[in-house]
Amino acid sequence: MTDLLPLQAKSFIVRITSWCGALALAGCAVGPHYQRPAPLASQPLPDKFTMDGIVWTAAAPAADRPRGHWWTAFGDDPLNRLEDLAAARNQTLVASAAALEQARQLVAEARSQQFPQISAAPSYVRQRTSKNAESLGLPVGSPFTYNLFTLPANLTWEVDLWGRVRRQTEGARARMAAAGEDLESLRLLLQSELAQDYFTLRAQDAEIQLLIDTAHTYQRSLDLTLNRRKGGIATDLDVAEADTQLRTTEAQVPALKLQRAQMLHAIAVLCGEPAMTFALAGRTEPALAEIHVPSVVPSELLERRPDIAAAERLMAAANADVGVAQTAFYPSLTINGEAGFQSVNAGTWLSWPSRLWSLGPSVNLPLFTGGFNKAQIAASRAAYDQAVANYRQTALSAFQDVEDQLAAQLLLATQLQGEHAALASAQHTLEIANNRYKAGLVTYLDVVTSQSAALDLQRTVVELEGVRRVAAVGLVKALGGGWQ
Repeated sequence: MTDLLPLQAKSFIVRITSWCGALALAGCAVGPHYQRPAPLASQPLPDKFTMDGIVWTAAAPAADRPRGHWWTAFGDDPLNRLEDLAAARNQTLVASAAALEQARQLVAEARSQQFPQISAAPSYVRQRTSKNAESLGLPVGSPFTYNLFTLPANLTWEVDLWGRVRRQTEGARARMAAAGEDLESLRLLLQSELAQDYFTLRAQDAEIQLLIDTAHTYQRSLDLTLNRRKGGIATDLDVAEADTQLRTTEAQVPALKLQRAQMLHAIAVLCGEPAMTFALAGRTEPALAEIHVPSVVPSELLERRPDIAAAERLMAAANADVGVAQTAFYPSLTINGEAGFQSVNAGTWLSWPSRLWSLGPSVNLPLFTGGFNKAQIAASRAAYDQAVANYRQTALSAFQDVEDQLAAQLLLATQLQGEHAALASAQHTLEIANNRYKAGLVTYLDVVTSQSAALDLQRTVVELEGVRRVAAVGLVKALGGGWQ
């Protein structure tokens, strides 16, 4: 555009551009510089968690993703395939990734304001002058019709003297980082929810199989009782009790299958698959191996949990917004320019004599805004205080999360050990009751009572195995994913 201007105009542009650029570079961005507040307002961070009963050992993730393929530690191939499927097809993840891309483009949008904005607006107008006005040097009463060809290039540049654009860009970058952490939070939530649903479904598979196997055992007991009834050893009451025990057990299977179907449908949705075509073969899971968790101190936890990282970045963005609000109290300097060609004849439109140009600064000085600017900065400071409180609350919730899950690991293991001992005792009691019944020393009611107690404890053990798996996933989630 400067090629269209005479030498003195070019010199003026160079001088004013250099002057404005020097001002913009020399001037510091107004507003507070960001410093991350302490995660806890009342006290320093604790240096350890309180569950000292857990044996800490080093562990490493199985892959090099930001937070690791932590689920591979369970050694379950179907779970690994489901996690990969969910990562590729879950639509909530797709939406969050789009939100991150939107935040990235908003950074580019904010940065673009640091540069001059140039636009072209070519136009053609055929115009007739008024009969009652002098125009183009013609006498009054002589209308004139003519063409007007215009090819201008317009320049607008707000010199960032006080750092408004820089603060806006700083805030946009922080929000983009927060969007990235939100994506990681959602990814971790999806991964953990899928793993927990999967382990719950496997516990339901084991419980269904337990009821089916138990029903087969009860059927054999009923057959034995019927034979004893024919021999005159057992009574009709014994037969009725054996039959009731069998039918009651069989009736519980459909309810468990319904729960399994609902859990399967939930897994299908997490994997981005239609529920009507999604299937997962039933399988009985072995007992859960011990999960060894490394000793993670709270400062490391703050760096790993994506929700805490997102809250911290939103705090930085709110701090930048305070600076943006403060720039409203200062004058703004804008450089406006125009250059191009204009002619009433198409043949001479782009000729050198048809050139035109204009260039000059404009200053906008806020004199009276009715308290608008003051209210804006007060609101931005309140938003920053809110972000700080949210950050600290997120940190507090994270500590609670880890403590809860560590307690679950320790206490569920203790409970499961006790339930296994109780089950062994119940099975021994059932064996004694069966032998005494076959010897005719007790009625079948004693056998039924022992069978019910043993079945209840077996189901409790199966459910606890599933709960332990779910709790192990909960601990991974509380720690922010895989660990090193």
